[in-house]
Amino acid sequence: MSIPCKRWHNAFVAIYCSRALLSHFKSNILPNKYEPILSLPYSPSYTVVDLSLNHSFLVDQATLTSVVQDKNLESLEKLGGVKGVASALGTNAEQGIKDDNLANDIACRSEVFGSNTYPKPPSRSFFHFLVEALKDPTILILLACAALSLGFGIKEKGIEEGWYDGGSIFIAVFIVIAVSCISNFRQNRQFHKLSQASNDIQIVVVRSGRRRNVSIFDIVVGDVVCLKIGDQVPADGLFVEGHSLQVDESSMTGESDNVEVNSNHHPFLFSGTKVVDGYAKMLVTSVGMNTTWGQMMSSISHETDEQTPLQTRLNKLTSSIGMVGLAVAFLVLIVLLIRYFAGKTTNENGNKMFNGSKTKFDDIVNAVVGMVAAAVTIVVVAIPEGLPLAVTLTLAYSMKKMMADKAMVRKLSACETMGSATTICTDKTGTLTLNQMKVTKFWVGQQSIEEGSYTSIAPHVLRLIREGVALNTTGSVYKSELDSLFDFSGSPTEKAILSWAVLDLNMEMDQLTQNCVVLQVEAFNSKKKMSGVVIRRKVDNTIHAHWKGAAEMVLKMCSRYYDESGILKDLDNTNRLMLEQIIQGMAASSLRCIAFAHTTVDNNEEQNKKVKEEGLTLLGLVGIKDPCRPGVKKAVEACQQAGVNIKMITGDNVFTAKAIATECGILQPNQDTVGAVVEGEEFRNYTPEERLDKVDKICVMARSSPFDKLLMVQCLKQKGHVVAVTGDGTNDAPALKEADIGLSMGIQGTEVAKESSDIVILDDNFASVATVLRWGRCVYNNIQKFIQFQLTVNIAALAINFVAAVSAGEVPLTAVQLLWVNLIMDTLGALALATEKPTIDLMNKPPVGRTEPLITNIMWRNLLAQALYQITVLLTLQFNGEAIFNVTSKVRDTLIFNTFVLCQVFNEFNSRKLEKMNVFKGIHHNKLFLSIIGITTVLQVVMVEFLKKFADTERLNWGQWGACIVIAAMSWPISWIVKLIPVPEKPLLSFLKIKGQ
Repeated sequence: MSIPCKRWHNAFVAIYCSRALLSHFKSNILPNKYEPILSLPYSPSYTVVDLSLNHSFLVDQATLTSVVQDKNLESLEKLGGVKGVASALGTNAEQGIKDDNLANDIACRSEVFGSNTYPKPPSRSFFHFLVEALKDPTILILLACAALSLGFGIKEKGIEEGWYDGGSIFIAVFIVIAVSCISNFRQNRQFHKLSQASNDIQIVVVRSGRRRNVSIFDIVVGDVVCLKIGDQVPADGLFVEGHSLQVDESSMTGESDNVEVNSNHHPFLFSGTKVVDGYAKMLVTSVGMNTTWGQMMSSISHETDEQTPLQTRLNKLTSSIGMVGLAVAFLVLIVLLIRYFAGKTTNENGNKMFNGSKTKFDDIVNAVVGMVAAAVTIVVVAIPEGLPLAVTLTLAYSMKKMMADKAMVRKLSACETMGSATTICTDKTGTLTLNQMKVTKFWVGQQSIEEGSYTSIAPHVLRLIREGVALNTTGSVYKSELDSLFDFSGSPTEKAILSWAVLDLNMEMDQLTQNCVVLQVEAFNSKKKMSGVVIRRKVDNTIHAHWKGAAEMVLKMCSRYYDESGILKDLDNTNRLMLEQIIQGMAASSLRCIAFAHTTVDNNEEQNKKVKEEGLTLLGLVGIKDPCRPGVKKAVEACQQAGVNIKMITGDNVFTAKAIATECGILQPNQDTVGAVVEGEEFRNYTPEERLDKVDKICVMARSSPFDKLLMVQCLKQKGHVVAVTGDGTNDAPALKEADIGLSMGIQGTEVAKESSDIVILDDNFASVATVLRWGRCVYNNIQKFIQFQLTVNIAALAINFVAAVSAGEVPLTAVQLLWVNLIMDTLGALALATEKPTIDLMNKPPVGRTEPLITNIMWRNLLAQALYQITVLLTLQFNGEAIFNVTSKVRDTLIFNTFVLCQVFNEFNSRKLEKMNVFKGIHHNKLFLSIIGITTVLQVVMVEFLKKFADTERLNWGQWGACIVIAAMSWPISWIVKLIPVPEKPLLSFLKIKGQ
């Protein structure tokens, strides 16, 4: 049996036995009225059973929680300090949880101390979205119209036939609400899944002396966690060892000052805080709901109610069109009333419907009710409630597809904003390159050392290099006892150097770390671009400082260097120039250059808190190769073809940056690099006017700091650019937030960077950035297609009903028929056009500016041409249809309705391409579009042929169906001809130019 089953089995046996014994005593020892009552000891009606697991932990959760959350140093000392707590938890502060029966140990710890998860508030139900939909003013107007139409219809025609118009509005509204609710509900669930995926952070833990990556949800009490700059602290715990550790506790305390964590005064670490400097190991003491962060986060809902800029613009457009519809409906009502009371309105027999006092009051009321119903129907058709639905559908669809394309959307508005991006500022390492680094060059002094000939280097120089690598690193080396293979952990650069030192220089890392004591550490930061360490050798008690970092930076701090033979030489101008040329040569070959330097430190200098930075001796140089990603050049070219400028911002030196930029296609082979390639310091020192003047020409910025990146983003935005920025470091957060679209890296990105971004690129690949750009343009393009399609129908329906009402005193399209057309537009049309996939053509056009009108001149040309054709044809049928086809007025009205619907079906094809002549290109790939066209056509046949009473239609013969299809199909050649007409660049109707937020 499993452990929980055993516990319940023991509990059942204990309770059953105690109850049986109690029952036995009660049945055998009963007092009577002659005998004194026997004194029996009190026995409760329940039995307490201890269900706690058998475990060997010597400290409970309450004690651990109290020590850390109260920051109680006295209690910590009573427990024996951090090592005492580790021992009580059955773990080792250095080696972590032992590998003996690891799975059972982890499971036991989860049972006793809990898992690193917390319950979240329930997600919104379908009913919530239903209520939200019913609050929409458009829906409320439609429901009011439905109620009025239902009441007037029943009064005019009786209950049997009078419910058709009002009922059909209710059905149409129900379908629109249902589709909207289902879409929003599914989108909400999708957000929850994305939220779970984004919260599943990979944490480095030490178990059995080996570093492993585990999910944050799998952290248990007793784990030893490795922390570095940019990490989120995954649980509450205690500082074990580390250097210069500073954490941002503002999320917990609200205090903006960073807190220094050390073993003496403040060894307490809290879940949810961020590491801003240094590195450390921590012992986990509380997880999940036992942490302060877990208790706080469990009460926070992560629902998103954001409206994207495009949704806001469409809501305004919907309101504007609705107002026009109300005005037209009111005008139609006035005209109908005037015609009626002026005696111009006749019935089917040609008799006047109003004859003054001779007309019955009921007849007047019924006539007015019919006119109001017609006006209400016009309002219903005029309100394009499908526009917000189309946005929801296309955003939800694109989010799902982008996830499959390795891009996780954290902020909805980024989907559409990316379509307007004019500039992308990208990192080099890991984004344009593979981030798979390997040492390929090694220089000692001015001599290149070939692989396999390292024995020619002086032993004491080799020893210093090994010492500098082993002790000045945030990585680690693990050697398997089974197969003697090495496992390297750390950043890609650290892993490359460690691998080279262990495999080529025969470095014994464990031995070196045991023989030395680390006294001071200066962690790597993006400003200095190097890291330093002060150590004391145990063998002779001497103190040494080691530096490692960007070659030209380290070289500036050196005054001497070792040659291959171990001879110490002065670094005069000639020798310095030679070494600089070596560095530039490696950089020009796309190599990242790292230098090692060393100096001895006397006891007086050791008292300083900083690592000695001057008078160093250069030990050697290594060149690390990081090859470009396959396909990155093609992706860069695609972005440039789309009118998007690519700017590479890197911390590497200018020669490496140039080489990589040329290899990726950001710089052309023979391009003049004056002004196109700058260093961060140079850009920083420009005046604001110079920066604005030169920022457009810059293609590469080398040796840049995060501040330089932020400065460039601000300059580009001032110039009117829509800027997308990639970033992976903690210090990139300001630039990611400042940019219009922040793109963080899913693999190398820190948690701080991810939280500051709008989209997470899951594979760290620039090709995925280009894919996001294509999807952003697709979202915008799909919305424009649907707007063109919907407005064509709106204009045609309003014009036909208005002209017919004014001239003939009747509306040719009934409420049910207009609502059926409305249904085709709003739900099926939105579904068909909103799910078009991105095409190559989208990347052959310049970016869409944020301030450009939503309805372009091209769209106005297309929709006005189609609407004019439909109005002409349908009004011709209205006034001459009976004579042309030799049919009754009822059949004529059916012909008008059928032709109108089929025109929309054919026009749906035209709407697929706003500019291209061939509207059928790629249609076989969109099976959903073809399915919706088929469904619409079948339903139209059913409406005309089988729902005569409901739809107020007459059956049509084959000839009449053929005529309707031919008239509707004429929209294809008209569309082709119209697209030959050029349009001006200036917006046709500037009052419809709704600016982005």
